[in-house]
Amino acid sequence: MYCKMRCLLALVSVGMTLAELAPRLETVKQWSLLSYNFPWDYPASNKDFYNPENVVATGIEVGYDRIFVATPRLFSGVPATLSSIPRGNQGDSPALQPYPDWSHHTAGLRQYNCSDIGLVSVYRIRIDSCNRLWALDAGVSRSLEDFEVTCPPKILVYDLHSDQVVRRIDFPPEVIRRESLYTNLIIDETTSKPGNNCDDVFVYITDTVAPGIVVYDSVKDLTWRVSHPSMYPDPDFAESTILEHRFTLMDGVVGLAFDEEAGILYFQPLATDRLFSVTTATLRAGPLPFGKELAVKLIGRKSSQGIGLGASPVGGTIFYSPFTETAVASWNPRTNEHQILAQDQERLQFPADLRTPARDGSALYILTSKFHRFFLKNVDPNEFNTRILRIDGVVTSGKAGQVSSSYQPTIETNSPYYNLPVVTPSAAFKPLPQPIAIANYPVQKPTNPKTYQFVQNYYVNSKQPYPYEPVPVIDRTKINPFFVLNSGEKPSPPARPRPQYGLNGEIFFPKVNHHFNDFNGLRYAKSLRANQTMAP
Repeated sequence: MYCKMRCLLALVSVGMTLAELAPRLETVKQWSLLSYNFPWDYPASNKDFYNPENVVATGIEVGYDRIFVATPRLFSGVPATLSSIPRGNQGDSPALQPYPDWSHHTAGLRQYNCSDIGLVSVYRIRIDSCNRLWALDAGVSRSLEDFEVTCPPKILVYDLHSDQVVRRIDFPPEVIRRESLYTNLIIDETTSKPGNNCDDVFVYITDTVAPGIVVYDSVKDLTWRVSHPSMYPDPDFAESTILEHRFTLMDGVVGLAFDEEAGILYFQPLATDRLFSVTTATLRAGPLPFGKELAVKLIGRKSSQGIGLGASPVGGTIFYSPFTETAVASWNPRTNEHQILAQDQERLQFPADLRTPARDGSALYILTSKFHRFFLKNVDPNEFNTRILRIDGVVTSGKAGQVSSSYQPTIETNSPYYNLPVVTPSAAFKPLPQPIAIANYPVQKPTNPKTYQFVQNYYVNSKQPYPYEPVPVIDRTKINPFFVLNSGEKPSPPARPRPQYGLNGEIFFPKVNHHFNDFNGLRYAKSLRANQTMAP
């Protein structure tokens, strides 16, 4: 059944302002530039080690007593890539405390060994229902400068009771491309059993620069990769606009949201105005057979590009934030209900992450970073550039104060923000007392509510919405895909034989093995070598 959607931000004049209609937008934390609690002997004055104008937050996660912030190494001068701050004191600007401590962030000192238990560059983090933090480490340093692949990507799972690593997940080379950049993850616990301590989950991971979704089965410890043209950036949407600033960024799939009830994963590249979905049953089925296309549905169009996506644990509501409107909106694909939750030209510039944490009932958390100002190198240190915002009463998660999981809230016994002795948690988690429900702000609805709508709801029955060709692996010593549209016209190549994988002079490399095709993780023998038209 079609449900109509429009992309235009329609503000219907009904005698009430947007501020009167929408829930209140609270400022939880805010910073002009991010700072750290440095040890006395750390070279904090060295710009290569710490340059506050190069530290950009891209992901958050909300724990019971603290908030975790991911600051990937987009540029040089990022001393720590994962930090924590206390949840209390609304509106303050606390210094970041590297998580779990500085010993996990030696990559900032360029002393990192890939076999060590530590982190290189984390874009986003998630907490499961067993109170464990999953940190997705892309392994790439200075991704917007020279794209140094410091280490292969991995996931470290931290027990938030003890702040110790309890599991390390290394990805096999078959799901990694030379230009892979793992940026987001969803933990699917819908089939997890309480007695397995969240070690029987599925994890869905975005590869943004070599567009695809990597699926990890934690029970079988198996990983595979799927891809689809909808995961690639659209050149027509390479340029984004936020207020008076324009910037060009060709990012593939990065935004993720998970409807647990329906078993649907929503995703979007940055460089597009479209929103797509795929069922988790399709992702869990394993690598695609040769010739079979991933069953992706084109859900609709937004008014502009965006990166942050979120979903309500109950009810199926999707939260999203197009750049141009500097607003956060909700849409329920089941009822086709739309609502503008907040619009603020100052505080809602570049929402990088939207979270609906089970640790805070019905609240939606929003991380805004003014990434475009850092990217364009015109950030103003006299302004607040990074904010963690909160909208209460917009997320449906069951009864007030309850967590939609098989575990009740537990005390993080080793947290520096609790005055508790360090103890070893027992196997049986001790629940907290019944939490006090947070009062929701009443949402007033006029006779003709203002709407924030998509253009149209599309169901394309697995047909590609627009044609793409698979992109070969790129040698980053020759060209950086982030800036490929800023490189201008290329001179004619010299008179020499055209490279085997050339395109306007750039050099490309073949896949892992010429004799195999591994685009979607399936490996089958070819009768001829790559790019040959006859047998030798």
